[in-house]
Amino acid sequence: MFSRLMIRSALGAGIALVATAALAQQRPTTSMGSEGPAQEALNPHSSLDSVDAGAHLSIRFLESEQMSSSDRILAANAESTIREHAARFGYDLSKGNWTYQEVVCPVFPAHIFLQYRQDAGRGDVTEFSASIPRGAEGRVRIVPILKHSYSLFAPAPVNALSVAVFNHIREEESDKAATEWLGNALCYAALAGAHPQVPPLDAFEDAKGRTPSLTAQLFVSVSGQETIQFDDVASVPHPMEWTLLFNRRGQLVKVIRKPASMFTTRQAGRESPTDKQWTLPSDMEH
Repeated sequence: MFSRLMIRSALGAGIALVATAALAQQRPTTSMGSEGPAQEALNPHSSLDSVDAGAHLSIRFLESEQMSSSDRILAANAESTIREHAARFGYDLSKGNWTYQEVVCPVFPAHIFLQYRQDAGRGDVTEFSASIPRGAEGRVRIVPILKHSYSLFAPAPVNALSVAVFNHIREEESDKAATEWLGNALCYAALAGAHPQVPPLDAFEDAKGRTPSLTAQLFVSVSGQETIQFDDVASVPHPMEWTLLFNRRGQLVKVIRKPASMFTTRQAGRESPTDKQWTLPSDMEH
């Protein structure tokens, strides 16, 4: 079990539940967007890449040779479709040296995710993600990330196209598959080009000795809307805070990404900084 779990009530602000998780995520027992507040137990055997009690939570990226044989076959069979769909966004897989990694998102077992990358050097990077359904249901989908180190439209993390693709992926999964809130959030970030890492509480400091103000937390409003927030400490040049807003039907409607709030702690001295000597007035002064 993780080191700390903080549950705070904020009903006055229209918030029914705030759950902050450092080293685990929720069990898939209720669907996102469910009516009313609910408290989930946290499962130490999460589908995220966390082994040690002090490890960061992260999404696994596998080189092609590390992938299972079944996933390599699935990727090869979808190659022509991926080429066709990627070409619509200006990605030409027939030119240049392309590589890909598998983005491991166990919260979406009905899909395989690949991230394609072409590095031409001198800061010239082209990237996109591809979603491949494992069965007959669903279709191949593309998430544009970068073309020659520039975003094609709005930046991928906050792009409406990224949000729409993510919602289609969730619709193609079973009702039970996409209920792990932190797994959902980190998988979205990975498909949008990040390599997210969420630290345990009090387990990360930057070069200036500062710590992110949060690790990961879930807000469930009284109307059933959900907000997921987490700090990605792997982001360069500084940690980034992600906010994902879901409506009561479980659809992602908005993503906000901004520099994470950082704070510095100092050891308190023995004496109170507010301790002062006071002189009582004498009777003559009355």
